[in-house]
Amino acid sequence: MAALVEIFFAAGAAITGSDVSERFYTDEILESLKIKALPFSESNITKDIDLVVYSSAYKLDQNPDLIAAQRLGVPCALYTEALGAYSERAFSAGVCGVHGKTSTTGIAGTILSELDLNAQVLAGSVINSFGKKCVYTSPAATACKAGNCGKTETAAAASQACDRAQKFFVAETCEYQRHFMSFCPRVILLTSVESDHQDYYPTFADIQAAFVDYICKLPQGGTLVYCADDQGAVETVKIALKKRSDIKTVPYGTKAAGPWRLEWREVKEQKNNFWTQALGEAFLRVPGKHEVLDACGAAALCACLLREAGKNPSGYIEQIKRGLEKFSGGKRRSEVTGRAKNSFGDDIVFVDDYGHHPTAVKTTLAGFRDFYSGKKIIVDFMSHTYSRTQALLKEFAASFDSADTVILNKIYSSARENPADFSITGKTLADEAAKFHKDVHYKEDFDSAASFGAEILSKKAGAEFPNGYLFVTMGAGDNWKVAQKIMAAGGLEVLGDEK
Repeated sequence: MAALVEIFFAAGAAITGSDVSERFYTDEILESLKIKALPFSESNITKDIDLVVYSSAYKLDQNPDLIAAQRLGVPCALYTEALGAYSERAFSAGVCGVHGKTSTTGIAGTILSELDLNAQVLAGSVINSFGKKCVYTSPAATACKAGNCGKTETAAAASQACDRAQKFFVAETCEYQRHFMSFCPRVILLTSVESDHQDYYPTFADIQAAFVDYICKLPQGGTLVYCADDQGAVETVKIALKKRSDIKTVPYGTKAAGPWRLEWREVKEQKNNFWTQALGEAFLRVPGKHEVLDACGAAALCACLLREAGKNPSGYIEQIKRGLEKFSGGKRRSEVTGRAKNSFGDDIVFVDDYGHHPTAVKTTLAGFRDFYSGKKIIVDFMSHTYSRTQALLKEFAASFDSADTVILNKIYSSARENPADFSITGKTLADEAAKFHKDVHYKEDFDSAASFGAEILSKKAGAEFPNGYLFVTMGAGDNWKVAQKIMAAGGLEVLGDEK
């Protein structure tokens, strides 16, 4: 929602809004625009409002603002519907997949910041290289808005030049409840397909069918960029092509053929080095092979947009590589939140990550193992939704093998489910994880998790871990507070953030 606010504000809309009282990191974005969220109330809605855009977290018949809007006859649109309507205004690319949407979109936007295209990019989280915002707008797009895009003598001529300029819009699009079906893609980037959101998609076939339908929204001769290393994505593409043989495909990854075939190189000095046929040698400053795959897909997408603009991607190789080098992650995506030292002088790095699916947990921790070599890895994980934890219990339990110590919290519930309907708990996950990992501890609340974590970090890491500790908070919940509590407790020398 904050990203959509950024876009509408830049387009000149007068915006008001309401939210819960808890402060969230997106409040900083709103404050930079001089927008303050009000408490939910029917009095927020007046007849002079043209449109109410609302999150799927709220119901038309339950939220006071939405009830008032309906009574007054003010049109209401879901966030995804508003995003879809906006996507019709440009040559739009939808980034989708169970994993990697935000990072891939953020990397694509960072690459586009190095290219001479009229582009706007919307990511699902704050991206550092976007100026710690969710949206990137290119100088060319800003010039168009100001009427300065053409070397013309009149404002009318400048406006006509703007209309002729190719406008690109890249956005993260979500599969949950088929929300991406409101989007109007001319290009789609598919990162991965596997079972998730079991409350809405009980089986893999259900979620796969949604991705197939989304791919089939592409226009005649539309382009599908997809990860050839993800079996679910490969199978989904095959099904979609049986329905739409006109769709052009661009595979990327180690199993791909063509310009976006990827080869891993060494991880050195906290850089992921890799090679593709299209770029040659390149590197990324964020951890994990999964992030390199996302980077490869983002670069392939940007090459497609360059071709659409009538430009030869081979003439932009250095710019694309600069964009990859410039990307430094985003909020809650392998985000370094602090550094400290214990009394023995051991270096401690605190990292927070949004990974909340077994595959994401496993691959992200494996990336940390390579990226932060020589460190003892402690992960505090909070599983998100009872339905997902129950459906993927064994997969979650087996996903922590790259960590040295595992701390598990209570399950972070969702407003869309009733915990009383489930017998599973965080302790259930801990007991199952102990079958796969030798050092698992269940700490239901954050205070006990922080106390336990601080006790570990206060000890000498030992000869096996010459580079100290990596403390990871992971999940879609608010267990990032565990690291904050540890740093605030006073037992460590806190050195500050590492951005």
